[in-house]
Parts: sequence; C-alpha cells; structure tokens
Amino acid sequence: MKDVFARLAAEGVSVWLDGVGADRLDEGAVGRLVAAGRVGGATSVVSGRGRGERLAAFAARGATPEEAVRELSVRDLRRACDLLRPVHERTGGRDGLVSADLDPGHARDAAATVAEARTLRRTVDRPNLLVRIPATAEGLSAIAACLAEGIGVDATLIFSPERHRQVAAAFLDGLERALAAGHDLAAIASVASFSLAPLDAAVDGHLARAGSPEARAMAGRTALACARLSYEAYEAGLAAPRWRALAALGARPQRLVFTSTRVAEPGYRDTVYVEELVAPDVVIALPEAVWDAVADHGEVCGDRVRRHYADARRVLGYLPWFGVSPAAVAESLEAAGVDAMVRAREVTLEAVGRELDVYVRSLALA
Repeated sequence: MKDVFARLAAEGVSVWLDGVGADRLDEGAVGRLVAAGRVGGATSVVSGRGRGERLAAFAARGATPEEAVRELSVRDLRRACDLLRPVHERTGGRDGLVSADLDPGHARDAAATVAEARTLRRTVDRPNLLVRIPATAEGLSAIAACLAEGIGVDATLIFSPERHRQVAAAFLDGLERALAAGHDLAAIASVASFSLAPLDAAVDGHLARAGSPEARAMAGRTALACARLSYEAYEAGLAAPRWRALAALGARPQRLVFTSTRVAEPGYRDTVYVEELVAPDVVIALPEAVWDAVADHGEVCGDRVRRHYADARRVLGYLPWFGVSPAAVAESLEAAGVDAMVRAREVTLEAVGRELDVYVRSLALA
C-alpha cells in the first residue's frame, strides 16, 4: 500500500506542520520529514527547549524579555525557512512556506500590524516567510496593505465561509495594488487558514444544550460544512475574470489551509479533518500528534470536498433550527482566538523574563 502522505500528495494535498518546536529543528526531526516529502511547510515556529544558553547571552547584555523573544524568534524562523527553502524552490513557491506570528496585541490595529510585518520581513530576510495576520475586520485591511508591499501573508482565525470570502477579496485588492506599485506578483505568496476544531467544539456545545436527538445528530458536522463551502468559494474565485487577469501576470492563488485539526471531542476519529477535506490544492496543517495518527492509520479515499457542497449548505441551514447562529459563533471564536494569542504571548514574555532574571542574578554573584 502506498504511503498515506504520497496518496495525499497525489490528490493535490500539501501537508504542513502546525507549530514547529525550535527544539525539533535542533534535533533534525523536521528536516528528515521534509527530506522524505512528508512535510511541505510550517504554520508557525515556537520556542522550545534549549534556549537557556542563548538567554544567558541576552542577560549578559541587559536585553529585555521583548528583545530576547524577538531575537529568538528571528533565529528560529530563519532556520525553518532555510530548511524548507529547497521545497519552496522545487515547487515554484507553492510550498516550502513558513508562517511567523506578529504581536497579537495589534490584531485590531491595521497600521501597527503592517509596520511590524515590514520589520519582521526585513529582519528575517527569507523569501519563503509569511506573516500571520488575524482576519479581524481591521486585519482585512492589513492583509491587503501587506500584500500591496509584496509581503507574504497567512490570514488566520477564519471561522466562516463569509470571512474567507472577505479575506479572498482583500487578497485580490492587495495583489492589484502590488501590481500598480511594480511588484513581481509571482513572488507574493498568501494562504487563508481556516480553523476547524474550535468551530465544531463551539457549535457542538450549543447543540448539546438544545438536547434533542435531532440536535445531537448534527454534532461534528459544522466545521467540515464551512470548510467545504470555503473551498467552493475558492474554486469560484479561480474562475472569476478578476483573478484570471492577475494569474495571467504570474500571480499564484491564495490557497486554503485547514488548521486546528486536532479534534476536541474524544469520540470523533482523530484523523477526520484530514480524511474528509481532501481536494486539489488544499493545505492541511497538522500538529505532530495528528501527523503521527495520520501516518499510523489515516485513510485517503479521493476528493471528499467537491461532491458535498449541497450537504454542507443543508447543515448550515439546519443550525438555526436549534438556536445556533453560525455568524455569532464565528464572531465569538475570533474574539476568543485573539485573546488566547495575547495571553500566550504574555505567558511567553513572563517565562523569558523569569529566566533572564535567573541569569542576571547568577552574573551578579559571579
């Protein structure tokens, strides 16, 4: 039997890692997966074990936690980009991309987001870098503005087909502005990251409170329905004259990335989001635990998206019967997602600050 990742590739699906630990880069584990053709990109790089020696050097020169985190992040992003650079070159920029987090405190401030994106792109200085921008209302204008300057973008925290359509519109706007500014469209990459598990978890909670057998029968169907309708919109966009004019000038499409693929409900199949979202040119981002599950028992049964559009519309049409507003759920998840990112950054800064203090005290005693 052919390797499951080879079967996914044959269907046009790219597999990226969701959250690459910097320690995994050090161990060479990610490099081996890339070399074997089982990983084609990374949605983020997170600091892991082994930062102590570097923090000691930062403490010796009086660096702040913010400065230390920024420099650690730049170093790890460069290494990840370099690791995936051969994939980027081999696929003509389709894969081999690495997404970098910006300060989530800027998620509601388009100007600050664009300014930080400029600085990060210049500092990391790698052609396969994307900046992650939450697709808030303010983020949409930041997405377009970054693309207009030739900065690659990963639009994140998308929880509805409608928001995905707005992201796609911002993508087109940004490319048209980039063209007017003289940028090479072929060098500008962008993806739209649609989050799955949080959407199902939120809707399933509403359905459980509704309590009826009919409501319970709807559990676990919302994220797949929304993802499939987003792909339908993606397909329609590829056929539109506005996109075709840009494609003729070398532009590459804004691919859909399905993220948050670790199921929240223990009763669901742990590989469901991979198996049910196979379609040409999609990206599925997997945390290591889900990657392992797919390698162990994942199944690929051909395209599982394009023949299910009508059913997806029925699923979303039924939800209001049980008091569920998909739009309200998406809005709530977006706000919660931004808040969670802010808290995560605060936790990281506090942890790095404590470690720096330990090294500063050690230096004072030496």
